[in-house]
Amino acid sequence: MVPTANASKPIPKRKGLPWVGSTFDFARDPLAFLTGLQQRYDRLVQFDAVGRLITLTLTPEDAKHILQENNRNYVKSDAYEVLKMFLGNGLLNSEGDFWRRQRRLAQPAFHKQRLALLVEGMNRETGELMARWKNRTLEKPLLISEEMMQLALAIVTHSLFSSDVKNHLDNVSESITIIIETAYKELFNFFPITRKWPTPRAIRYRRAVAKIEGIIYEIIHRRQTAALPAQSHDDLLGMLMEAQDDETGERMTNQQLRDEITTIFMAGHETTANALSWALYLLAKHPEVAAKVRDEINRVLGATRFPTVETLRELPYTTQVIQETMRLYPPAWIFGRQPLQSDQFGAYRLTVPGANGVLICPYLLHRDPRYWEKPDTFDPDHFRPEAVKLRPTYAYLPFGGGPRLCIGNHFAMMEMQIVLSLLVREFDFQPVDTREIRPEPGITLRPKGGLRLRVLPRRTTG
Repeated sequence: MVPTANASKPIPKRKGLPWVGSTFDFARDPLAFLTGLQQRYDRLVQFDAVGRLITLTLTPEDAKHILQENNRNYVKSDAYEVLKMFLGNGLLNSEGDFWRRQRRLAQPAFHKQRLALLVEGMNRETGELMARWKNRTLEKPLLISEEMMQLALAIVTHSLFSSDVKNHLDNVSESITIIIETAYKELFNFFPITRKWPTPRAIRYRRAVAKIEGIIYEIIHRRQTAALPAQSHDDLLGMLMEAQDDETGERMTNQQLRDEITTIFMAGHETTANALSWALYLLAKHPEVAAKVRDEINRVLGATRFPTVETLRELPYTTQVIQETMRLYPPAWIFGRQPLQSDQFGAYRLTVPGANGVLICPYLLHRDPRYWEKPDTFDPDHFRPEAVKLRPTYAYLPFGGGPRLCIGNHFAMMEMQIVLSLLVREFDFQPVDTREIRPEPGITLRPKGGLRLRVLPRRTTG
């Protein structure tokens, strides 16, 4: 997109209040605010938030330009400083040459053939959950959002560290909850200086970080001093410790290992747990879709077999359900970029200095009627191969796009396929009431107030 002499059309701007602009409207109900902008504007719109000029992109073409075609002109937005508070300088937050080196080092651990080694652990953790569910009192609904959070945490723990450290990670759920809730609140804290104040919340947060960080460093130390080499462990930690830069021969330092492990540990269970919760909720509301999923699973896996990498490829409709779930409720529902230089979007000129940040919102792109036949309807047929071919690639961004496409996308899809296929085969899921569960936009898109379902066993496996 090369600028031309007459390409100077100003980007339309939403009017707001003096000084604060649209801050309160955005913070009060981000989804409603952004959806309102989508309904009024076609391509780009700007708004002020506490003295910052934010540009919202509304088309797949412009998302592709930012994330892929001109990606070196954009760095992570200031909002990622909230995530750096705990995640450090891992792949999610790092930039430039350091990010490219870390991505090169970490990428082999996420190749599909390496991820295949983790399937057994995913099956085992899901099997333990199913056994516990079958022994519970049936009348009481389950808090599915919490159940999926605990399952995803168990799976990412096993995938990262193998079973030899499971006991070391007991009782970290409270610390994780404190960290995530603090990050949620800080996301809408427009006065960053207060983050350093010794408030009770800040003190609880620092203690939670210190607890988890201490455990991770201890695990790294024990692995480094163990008699067996790191590569003898078929887990992500072993693969990351084994990774070596082809150009320099260097390996990750303990700090780099800590940052990458912490990023995988936190992002690798929070996002997946939310997607699985929404998937079970949607299947409970649409029993005809659940029946089609169950028929496919029984045809491929039978009554008792666990999934393998090979059988997962034979579950296209189950995969479509997962894709459709992440269309309606994308865990990474919004992300921001900071332009380094001015840029051109058709007739519109994004000027630097001036523009303070650019937003790409998968939640909006995934529900845009220009690209989706039934944008607000749960319909896995949106992802039939012939339907996918008709849409721009960047109309669907559950894992981002371009060079910074989420490194864990295959891990997440494999985990969700395994969990969903086993749970739907063994249990019926029913809504507790007719109340519509609303999404709560924070760092991820959680079910507001939690999500409860009735869970009834279908059969006893032998």
